[in-house]
Amino acid sequence: MYLEAINLSKKYGNFYALRNLNLRVEGGKCVGYLGPNGAGKTTTLKIFTNLLRPTSGDAIINGYSVQKELKKALKDVGTLIETPNFYPYLIPMEILSMLCDIRGATRKDILEALKKVRLYEWRNTKVKKFSKGMTQRLAMAVALVTNPSIMILDEPTTGMDPQGMAEIREIIKDLKKDGKLIFMSSHLLPEITDVCDEVAMINKGTLLLYDTIENVSSKFLSNSVVVEFLEPVKDIKPIQEIKYIKAINQINPYKIQIDFSGNAEEQYEILKSLLKMGYKITSYRSEGLALEKAYLKLIGGDKIE
Repeated sequence: MYLEAINLSKKYGNFYALRNLNLRVEGGKCVGYLGPNGAGKTTTLKIFTNLLRPTSGDAIINGYSVQKELKKALKDVGTLIETPNFYPYLIPMEILSMLCDIRGATRKDILEALKKVRLYEWRNTKVKKFSKGMTQRLAMAVALVTNPSIMILDEPTTGMDPQGMAEIREIIKDLKKDGKLIFMSSHLLPEITDVCDEVAMINKGTLLLYDTIENVSSKFLSNSVVVEFLEPVKDIKPIQEIKYIKAINQINPYKIQIDFSGNAEEQYEILKSLLKMGYKITSYRSEGLALEKAYLKLIGGDKIE
């Protein structure tokens, strides 16, 4: 199973919303489509779901052109594009039953989809009583009711509170375990890091990068650790003398940021030295901003070396 964009472009007058996009994602995984607002993410997904026609190029799903063989291309695809709207006086069972009449799914498929999105207990509750997060989960159930192998999701957590966002992310993680290919757009870096295996970065309609999260992080890994202490650090000079440390920033009496030279081995040696000097450490962690640094570097126009 795979999605592939071949020289895909979308032009409005003299403006390119998408310019010669070449991208192939395949296999059971979650691929994050990352970029700022207006980068071309939604345009891409709408072309893949036939909500937009490309100016040139082709969108291929499992060997079929979306523009030329629509039914075959989208047969095994579930989609969630932009904010869903449902009739407020209907219940989830009624909404999904209407879709099943169209798509040929069964009552068992409906109940299974509602269980996957944690809405089974609310299957007979009117949608007007749903929160935004519950409405979004219902839209996920609509996409899942035929048990597709490919999911196309356009910023699935947009406008949701932290609890709703967490619920959607957990559902996506469960779908990964089922072996589905999930292609989801987002402009939220923590979301991509949390749920995705690979990331494709786009800006101004142009693909900047496509790689695994691990590879991107390693290329932009920050040689910086944040250390938290049980007791206040009154003098940082002894710490500055530790081998491999280049600079120290004391954030507060209990927390410092250490910039060091080297990699994981040197980071470990610094920790051993701190413990040997008698410091009581409650937290010792990498800065963890590698994906953010890659994003800012690429969006700013620089290229990966």
